[in-house]
Formats: sequence, C-alpha cells, structure tokens
Amino acid sequence: MAAVGIVVALLVWMATLLLISIWKHIYSSWQLPPGPFPLPIVGNIFQLEFKNIPKSFTRLAERFGPVFTLYLGSRRFVVLHGYKAVKEVLLDYRNEFSGRGEIPAFRVHQDKGIIFNNGPTWQDTRRFSLTTLRDFGMGKQSNEQRIQREAQFLLGALRKTHGQPFDPTFVIGFAPYNVISDILFHRRADYNDKTALRMLSLFNENFHLLSTPWIQLYNNFSGYIRYLPGSHRKLMKNVSEIKEYALEGVKDHQRSLEASCPRDFTDTMLLEMEKEKHSTDPVYTLDNIAVTVADLLFAGTETTSTTLRYGLLILMKYPEVEEKLHEEIDRVIGPSRIPAIKDRLDMPYLDAVVHEIQRFIDMIPSNLFHEATRDTVFRGYVIPKGTVIIPTLDSLLYDSQEFPEPEKFKPEHFLNENGKFKYSDHFKPFSAGKRVCVGEGLARMELFLFLASILQHFNLESPVDPMDIDLSPIAIGFAKVPPHYRLCVIPRSQV
Repeated sequence: MAAVGIVVALLVWMATLLLISIWKHIYSSWQLPPGPFPLPIVGNIFQLEFKNIPKSFTRLAERFGPVFTLYLGSRRFVVLHGYKAVKEVLLDYRNEFSGRGEIPAFRVHQDKGIIFNNGPTWQDTRRFSLTTLRDFGMGKQSNEQRIQREAQFLLGALRKTHGQPFDPTFVIGFAPYNVISDILFHRRADYNDKTALRMLSLFNENFHLLSTPWIQLYNNFSGYIRYLPGSHRKLMKNVSEIKEYALEGVKDHQRSLEASCPRDFTDTMLLEMEKEKHSTDPVYTLDNIAVTVADLLFAGTETTSTTLRYGLLILMKYPEVEEKLHEEIDRVIGPSRIPAIKDRLDMPYLDAVVHEIQRFIDMIPSNLFHEATRDTVFRGYVIPKGTVIIPTLDSLLYDSQEFPEPEKFKPEHFLNENGKFKYSDHFKPFSAGKRVCVGEGLARMELFLFLASILQHFNLESPVDPMDIDLSPIAIGFAKVPPHYRLCVIPRSQV
C-alpha cells in the first residue's frame, strides 16, 4: 500500500507540474508569436535536431511562419526567418533588439569586450573599438598594405610545400592572424612560431566545439549539465587560455606604454584606461581590454581563415571556376604586380566568387544571439524584455527567390547578364545593424587580396578526383565547419 501511495503521489505531482506548466505557458505567451507547445523542464528540445539546428528552424518556419517562438528549458527564443523579418529586426528594430543573448560557453567574457558583452559597457567599448580600429587602418590603405605584406609571407610558406599535399589549416590561418595581430599588438609571428600555432589551434578547436551537438545542448541547459564531464569543460578552458594570452599581451604593453606615441590598438585602449583611473565606474579596465583584444583576435583570425580554407576546397571541386579566375587575374593584374583593392572594380568574376564562397558556406547560419532590451511590439506580437532573438542569416543567403538553386555553388548569383558584379541586399554574412561584425571591412579586403595572391602564383591541385570532393560541413551549429582535406599548390609558370 505504501508503494501505491508513493506512485499516486508522484503521478499527482507530475500532473500538477504539467498543469502549472500549461497555465504558465498560456498566460505568458498569449501575445507572443506562434510556435510548438513546450514540454515542462525541457521545452521544445524534441522539435530541434541538435546536429543541424538551422535545418530545424527552416522546418519550423514552414509550419509557423517567419516569426515563431521556441523554448529550451525556461529560456524563451523568438526566431526570425526570411529577408523581410530578419531585416526588420536587425535594422528597423536595431535598438530594441540590440542586446546579446547569453552564450554560457563564453561566461568568462560575459559583460566584457565586444562580441559577448551584454552589460552597460558594450556600447562604449564597441564605439571606441571601431574608432580605434579605423585609426589603425581598418578599411583604409594602411590595412591594404598590411595584407599585401602578409600575402608575400603566405606565398613563401606555400612555396615551401614544394607541390606536395598538405593540410592548409594553419598555413592559411597565419595570414589573417598576423594581420589582426599587427593591428592589436604591432607584431607578427613566423609561420612556425609555437605560441601563435597554439593560438591558432585553440581558435580552430573552439570553432569546431561550438558547433557540436553537446555544446549546443550545454549553451541552452548549462544550469543542468555544467558540472557534468564533457567537451564544454575543454571549450571553457580554451577560452580562458586565449583570454590569458590577451591579458599578458595587454600587461606587456602597459609596462612599455608611451602616452605620446601609441603603437597600436592595445596602447590606445590603455591610454583611455589611464584617463579613467579616478573614475568610480570605469569602462576600460584591464579585464575589459583583454577580453576586447581576445574577441578581435579570435574573430579576426578564425572566420577569415575558415572562409579561405573552405574557398580553396570549393575551387578544387570546380576547376573550371579556378580556370576563369586565372584568366581574369592574368589579364588584369599580370604575373608579378601585387594585387590591390582597386583591382576589384576590374575583376567582377573574382569579386563574385568571393561573395559566392561566403554565401555558399553560410558560416554563421543562425547568427549570434540577440536579446530584447525592452518589451517590444513587433508585427503585432509582444516580445518581452530578455527574450533571445535569433535573426537567421541562412534564410537570406539560401533564399531561392534571390539565389536560384541556392544549394549549388554558382558565382553567377552575383553577376548580371553582362558579366558585371551584381550586389544583393540578401548578402548579410556579417549580419547588420548595431551588432554587425566590427571587422567586416578588414575581412572583405583580406578575402579578395589573399585569394587573388594565391591564385596569381599557384594552381590548386586535389590529391583526389574533384568529383569525389565532399563539400558538406563536418559540424553545423554555431558555425558550419569545413571538412578536413589536403591540397597541393603548384607554382604557375610566370610569363
């Protein structure tokens, strides 16, 4: 009888919990966008495929429309799918949805820096960082010269492969790493430097871990699984190590700082910290500067490196595209002149290929989480303050109306009938609005110049038949991670 009583009590408790959950959901969501009904505790976890959450969002958008609500645990998400809804949220409601949704894997960066900062310092830190980056060449000729100089080191490293198959991950990674490192620390590393290789390895590993199902689960249920063993521990250890590296660099600069002659981004932020030394609520602390530097170093290296690496794999898959690029490069630049940004106007095919690579690989498909900064009426729905907002970027980049046959790699997506470059407002791989990537101008310049330099001097050769190259990402989550591969770079005969 005692056992029966316990069972009955448990059933009553579960039924009560379910009724309370139903009542709370109905009460709190009657003005929210539609969405699947959440279960107690787990929410809509069973409506999502954690190996491919962007695909789940597309499927749910087909059912509930371009604006829908999801719950993971008690955490509320509103997902925007499609050009009109995403553009509205990012641009028309840029103030209301400019917060940053929490990513527990980056808890040590919380409320500091640029990318993951949702605290009171984020706007000042971002604004000052943008101004300082521009002062040190972001989007200007001095940055072009930085990239052109680094391109020569990259070409030298590629020549040392002697036409043999190699993994391009770190060889390619050094180029954007050195460009952003020069802006941040006024230094570059040799392509066999152990410390730099360690950083590149951590960036690469984190980029992959962030896209695994376990980390997707952790970022939404960290309260339940924080103390369990798993790859989230490795990821957070890596994040802390990168932050510590940045902090040591900042402290080293602090020891040799000369107020009259700032050398780089870090010096400029330290000088701003000096101005605030008597403030009771300073923005520019050593910790905030270190996280800002770590944010820029990671984002400025890994996204460009991954795009280039994925792009080279695509070109090996489609040698006819590479052949057209060689023809355009030979005609416009020739065999010896260093490629320049001004060449882009005369090279619509390369410009189109660079854009199509970014569109096709769809690197950050679901964007970084935004957050509602206040209760907001959007399309007749009431979205409460603190709601996580997901403006999906893949729904723009893979819009079949804008890009016919979006699953295919077609540079023609960015060319008009006369072969001239064609801009598309759906092209938003860097997002838009108040949280747009601060390094967009630098990344676009790097992709064009590095790719032009490589193809000016080398033919790409795959160790396997191009027909057998699989372009499918090995992980889809925070990012789409390219497959591991090897390639050969064969020096072109210089005429």
